[in-house]
Parts: sequence; structure tokens; C-alpha cells
Amino acid sequence: MKNMYLSAVIFAVFLFSIPAWGADSTAASTPAASKISWSGLVDVYYSRNFNSPSNQMNQLRNFDIYENQFGFNLAKLTVQEQAQPLGFRVDLAIGTGNDIVQGLLNPSTGAAVPSTSTLNLVEQAYLTAIIPVGSGLTVDIGKFATMMGYEVIESNGNWNYSRSLLFAWSIPYYHMGMRLSYPITSNFTAALHIVNSWNTVIDNNSAKSIGLELNYSPIAATAITLNGMSGFEQPDTVSSGKKDVGELIVTQQICNDITLAMDADYGQESINGLLNIWKGVAAYVRYNLDSKSDLAVRGEIYNDRNGYTTGVKFSNPTFQEVTATYEYRPWDPIIVRFEARDDFANGNAFISAGSMLPTNSSQPTFLVGVIMTF
Repeated sequence: MKNMYLSAVIFAVFLFSIPAWGADSTAASTPAASKISWSGLVDVYYSRNFNSPSNQMNQLRNFDIYENQFGFNLAKLTVQEQAQPLGFRVDLAIGTGNDIVQGLLNPSTGAAVPSTSTLNLVEQAYLTAIIPVGSGLTVDIGKFATMMGYEVIESNGNWNYSRSLLFAWSIPYYHMGMRLSYPITSNFTAALHIVNSWNTVIDNNSAKSIGLELNYSPIAATAITLNGMSGFEQPDTVSSGKKDVGELIVTQQICNDITLAMDADYGQESINGLLNIWKGVAAYVRYNLDSKSDLAVRGEIYNDRNGYTTGVKFSNPTFQEVTATYEYRPWDPIIVRFEARDDFANGNAFISAGSMLPTNSSQPTFLVGVIMTF
């Protein structure tokens, strides 16, 4: 109930602030030039799993899920107008990556989930307003990508092609609701998120989830982010506690050519008296070789007590992975990535040839990804 009152107050402030923005009749009489911008990308890959799994699937992945075949990960078109003081953004997306984000495709089995909702083609769609309070309060209302995670849905926004275990299993992809962002100082920004749930437009219960994002940059070479989200995510008919997740992200530029990053997550949710806990940490290093190429390495460890997020059945599953990615940019709009990765588990989590059940504790893969932006 408190969440509902808070949302109502914020929305009222938003509405009553609108007349003040249009007070300049001289400016209103002159048609403004269109500030709408267009961009997009196409992302494809080929993956080889050296376990030769009989189901032709890379286990514990979310986007590069298909093995020994070409995969169409994502095609995306973004239409945006920067808020001055009003704006909007719409991201339309297709591909297996978007199907996984929208819950239309099981990344572990490749099974499709039927749906006729047009919103499944919309990765993001929200209105933006900058309320003239202090340094400017930015309000977004609609469907938007989560603030959590060092990595993002779009491959070109990451250092590696494949996503980390933390990105795949410990955090949400998107939310439907409202977010408010305010620059407290020149190097410290805070954002409040009031959303329906994780990875759904329509809430499955009567509660709202609350997210908090704090971004601090003490010096130009250092960025520190604290993220947290809490709320009831199970239907009202299920006996459960809040689903809580906290995250610390640190990025440090060592010199012009070397950048380090760290992402640490902790999450928990109690269902029918059983406390499920997931936690992990990922470390990154990126080295700029020259104007056209980079080398990135990622290592991480992820513990999924009870197998709650991954669905793995053996006791207290713990996973590790090491990924090395060479990126080459032959032309400005083209990114080519060559990636070697090996996943490890403390039990049989990976399928091999001749069996539809997990029989291996490791999974070495090689991948070539091509991304074109426009």
C-alpha cells in the first residue's frame, strides 16, 4: 500500500509540473526541428561446443545457446527523442536473444513458449520527462531494461560476446514501471525504481518491487555502482518472502589501454519455508591492442544453493567460467569477436554426445560473433 501511495504522489508532481514547461508562448509559436534519432544493430554468431552435446545446446548460457550451428541472436531498431524536457524511447527487437528476454524461449532446452502479445517485440518503450527541480529530476514511465548488471542485452555494449553467469541467472532483464533519477552532485547520481515485477509487464501479485541505484565516480578513472531490488515476486497464493538482490560494480581505468571491472551479486528468496540463495562475482580486464582491436578476459564464480536459478539438480551447485575474447573492428559499423570459453561445475551440469542427461563437469566452447550497428 505504501508503494501505491508513493507512486501516486510522484505521478501527481509529474502532472502538475507540465504547465510550467510550456509557459514560454514565444517558443511555443515556433515549430521546433525534429530531434528524433534512429539507431540499431544486427547480431549473429556461430558456436562450437567441444562436448558435442546431443541436444545441440550450450548449457547455462542465455543468448549463445545453439551449438554447432549459426545463430541469429538479435536485430534491433531504436527510435528516440532526448527529453528537452519531454522525450521518449522505443526499442523494437527480434531474434532468439529477445525471445529469451521476453520469456518466449527456454535457454536450457530451446523450447518455445507460445504468445501473441505485441509487447514481446518491444525491448523498451517509455516516456521521459525532466522536472525542473534542482538540477533536474528525470522521470521515465514504461517498459525499460533493468539497471542491474555490468553487462547488457546488446552484445556490442559488452567486452565479451557471451554473457556472464551473473547476467544469465542472478538478475532480471527488464521491468515495467517508473524510475526517477537525480544528479545529487556532479559525480554522484541516485535513481529510484518502482516496478511491477521481474521480467513481466503484468504483475502476478498486488505488491510492487522497489529498486535503488547509486552511481559514484570519485575520479574520472573510477566508477562505483550500488544496485538493489526488493519485492514479492511470487503470486499471492504462494507462501513466500521478498525476492532481494544486491549488487556492487566497480570499474577502474588503469591507463589508456587497460581497464578493469568487477561485478558482485547476492540474492535470496524464501518459498514455502525454503530459503534460496544465489551469489557470485565476476572479474574483467580489457586491453586495447590498437585502434581496431581489443582483448578481453573474464573470470567468475557463481553459487546457486538449491539450484534455484539455474535448475541444476545436484547438491549446492557452484559454477566457474573463464572467457577470452578477441575483438576486431575492420570497419566502423562492424564488430567481429572470436571467443574461447570454458565452464566448470562441482557436479555433472553439461550434456555430452550420446546422452540427453548431464554427464560432464566442464564445457569448452569456441564462438565467432559478428555485430553490425547503424
